[in-house]
This record gives sequence, structure tokens and C-alpha cells, in this order.
Amino acid sequence: MDIKDPGRTAQLELAIGARMRTRRRQLGLSQSDLAERLGVSFQQVQKYERGANRVAASTLLVAAQALGSSVSWLVGEETSGRDDDDDVFRALARPGALEILQAFNAIVDPRTRQALLALAREMAADRAV
Repeated sequence: MDIKDPGRTAQLELAIGARMRTRRRQLGLSQSDLAERLGVSFQQVQKYERGANRVAASTLLVAAQALGSSVSWLVGEETSGRDDDDDVFRALARPGALEILQAFNAIVDPRTRQALLALAREMAADRAV
């Protein structure tokens, strides 16, 4: 990464924030819970998760421990090898995204899952118009 490229740096901050938010929500932690573990305010956690503030290395280490992950996972070094991992984590970091995925996975009937998917696609198509 070119450290002089502010665009790439901002992308990294967004990716780290998205991973922090996704993992926090997977664990059922509030921003306040994570803030307490990090020794910062919940507003600071919000800024980290939005990519508005950079996460110091020491804070990143504490965050990884608090979230049961590794620093390399939080910075995107430990991936599945797919180039679109960051896009997936940014999408999952959106409010409600993880919950809708969990609800979708809880639907046992495949036809019901397909109907919900068709509805979501239709709603997305309506918005694009």
C-alpha cells in the first residue's frame, strides 16, 4: 500500500471499521460494551466503525482481543482469499444487515427463503428506478 495515498488509507480505515462492527454485532455487543473494553467512549467506537478515525495500533490489539479475533483479521490480512471480502464486510456492517441475514438463515423452508429473496430483489429494483 502506498502510505502517501490518502484514498487507500481511508479505504483501509473503512475496512477495519466494517470488520470491527460486524464482529461486534456477531458477538451481540453494543458499542458501549466494546467502548468499555477498549477504554474509550462509545462515540469513539462509532468513529472507528465508520472509518472516520484511525485506530491506533495499541487500540487495534485490544479490539482484536475484545472481539475474539486477530489483528491480521481486522486489517484484512487474514481472509478467504477473495478480493471482495471488504465489500462483504462493509455490506454486513450496515445497520440491520447482519440481523436480516440471521433471520434469513433461520428460515427452514427453502421456498420461503426464495420468496423472501425475490421480495428483496424486487424492492431493490423499485428503488433503482
